[in-house]
Amino acid sequence: MASRKARHEALTGWLFALPFTVVFIIVFVAPIIESVRAAFHKQVAEGGGLFGGGRMVEKFVGLQNFQEVCTNPAFWHGIGRVMLFGVFQIPIMILAALFLALVIDSYLVRHPGFWRLSYFLPYAIPGLVAAIMWTYLYLPEISPFAGHLSFSLLSSHVILGSMANMTTWTFTGYNMLIFLAALQAVPSELYEAARIDGASGWQIMTKIKIPMVRGAALLAVLLSIIGTVQLFNEPTVLATVATWMPRDYTPMMMAYNTMNGNISPSGAGPASAVSIMMALVAGVLAMIYALVQRKAD
Repeated sequence: MASRKARHEALTGWLFALPFTVVFIIVFVAPIIESVRAAFHKQVAEGGGLFGGGRMVEKFVGLQNFQEVCTNPAFWHGIGRVMLFGVFQIPIMILAALFLALVIDSYLVRHPGFWRLSYFLPYAIPGLVAAIMWTYLYLPEISPFAGHLSFSLLSSHVILGSMANMTTWTFTGYNMLIFLAALQAVPSELYEAARIDGASGWQIMTKIKIPMVRGAALLAVLLSIIGTVQLFNEPTVLATVATWMPRDYTPMMMAYNTMNGNISPSGAGPASAVSIMMALVAGVLAMIYALVQRKAD
């Protein structure tokens, strides 16, 4: 009887999970499988005569697409740019998010719900809309401040910093919520015990709160590393006014323009190979950071 009841509960559980499983397979798993398959194929012309013609067919090319990506200097230059971008942008954003979370979690702020929503609001704005807004703010002709600067925010030496400002503005509130959730999960008995022992507010923050959010910091940094490798909205929109930017300025732009035929070799196969190489690089960087962080702990 008990076994029958257990089977019934298991079946009920699977039925509840079925809609999510179906959507997950369609939205996440199937595109990944198709991308991996496409990465080993390429569209080639078949038939026709000396002067071309014929029809385009998909041909298995093995690792050729990956070889072309790995030997393409533009891909590695793009990886270098996003890594340089991340080295400066991620620490600033994480520290700002941690600072805001500590302030909201303290007794210094009235109406914490209002400030929590205010800081999170930039993340609610679609990334493309935010990139367009900042692009107008960077144009000296219409910006309230860019025209007063002695340098252009769209020049090749400054544009990574301009993009860093855009992503920091967008994602600081998002990471703040991660830290705030971790802080509010800390048992209040720890704070009460520390106050009874005579600990000051500064000591509670540095000795209890910050060490207790290390796991949240690891998650925030890992998500930031993955997001940095996929940098796309900001450079793509800025490229419409900073016309010196190449179409493969970042790896994600390279994949997009390869898919659309703006870069040779083009097509779904080479674009999928670029995307898979990006995923591998992001995975390696995230793994290196996780190992270094674990060793430091």
